[in-house]
Amino acid sequence: MAEPHKQIEVSAFEPKDIGEGFIWGAVGISLAVLLGCALIVVWLYPYAASDRILSLPLPEYPEPRLQADPAADLRRFRARELEQLNGIDAAMQQVAAEGITGWPPP
Repeated sequence: MAEPHKQIEVSAFEPKDIGEGFIWGAVGISLAVLLGCALIVVWLYPYAASDRILSLPLPEYPEPRLQADPAADLRRFRARELEQLNGIDAAMQQVAAEGITGWPPP
C-alpha cells in the first residue's frame, strides 16, 4: 500500500531570536566586568606603572646583594679557590718530604 503524500507545513525564518535589549545588556555587563577587573588590578598593584630605574652607585641592600660587577666577582672567587688549592698542594708536598711525626705508630 502506498502512503499518501503528507503536506509539510511551511517553515519560516525566525527574524528575532534574541532581543536587541539582551545583546546591549550583555555588552554592557561585559564592559563593566572588564572595567571592574582593571580597577582591581590597579588597586592591588598601585606602583606597577611607575618607572623605577636605578642609577649608579647602587643603594646598599641587605644580603644577598645583587652583583654590580659579575666578572670581577668571578675573578676574586677563582683567586680565592686557587689560593686554597695551592695551599693544600704545598701542604701535601711538605708532608711527602718530611713525613708526619709519630705516624705510623712504632
